[in-house]
Amino acid sequence: MKMLVCIIDNFYADHVEKDLREKGYRMTELASSGGFLKKGNTTFLFGVEEEDLPELQQSLQEACLAVEQRKQRKVKEVHRYTSFLIDVKDTAPLFAL
Repeated sequence: MKMLVCIIDNFYADHVEKDLREKGYRMTELASSGGFLKKGNTTFLFGVEEEDLPELQQSLQEACLAVEQRKQRKVKEVHRYTSFLIDVKDTAPLFAL
């Protein structure tokens, strides 16, 4: 099992979330603020099996490109998202007493 932490430019975030939910992906959206890459971003956490990772990455890219085509973004140098892949095999569940 892997966790993909995906920090998405706010320009794409709503559409990416909707599109990936329609494809059956489960995700957690983190409320955050700060200056990562000095612009507005939304952070999503995806739990994914390693063999399903290429399909998820392709879906992320397709969702971002669909937004660009629909909204016709004019910026030539665009930063769509940054992702980090974390191996979660050694995690332990937390239980409230």
